[in-house]
Amino acid sequence: MVHDVLADEADNYSLRTDVLTGGVSMARSLGLWLAFEGSAVTVERLPGRAAFPRAGVSTRLFTLADGQVGRYEANFRLRFTDCACDPSWYYEDWVVHVSNGDAAGDRFLRGEPDRVVDHRVHLYGGRSARRPNR
Repeated sequence: MVHDVLADEADNYSLRTDVLTGGVSMARSLGLWLAFEGSAVTVERLPGRAAFPRAGVSTRLFTLADGQVGRYEANFRLRFTDCACDPSWYYEDWVVHVSNGDAAGDRFLRGEPDRVVDHRVHLYGGRSARRPNR
């Protein structure tokens, strides 16, 4: 399940929220790969379209045992098109929770995850303060 929240400048930052379901196929559409081994699930971030930071290879985020929850935080600068004739771009800021099995009703919103990976960066290059991965 994914709780998608969008605040788009083109719509005067009006909030739009959707709850999406679809398991592995939905994870793939979000740029995540889920690999199952026994009762554990490994979550990887697939290479994406981000202009910055560029990711050319898959990145292992975490492995979750049955009942565990992981949080992945990242931000990106993306181009509207790959054509050099249009330099327009936009930002995305992600907070993705993944559960291996059932999670308590409000655990994604209020609970502490078992694993956290923070890949947020300063979107113009340089260093930014980040929490350590755990």
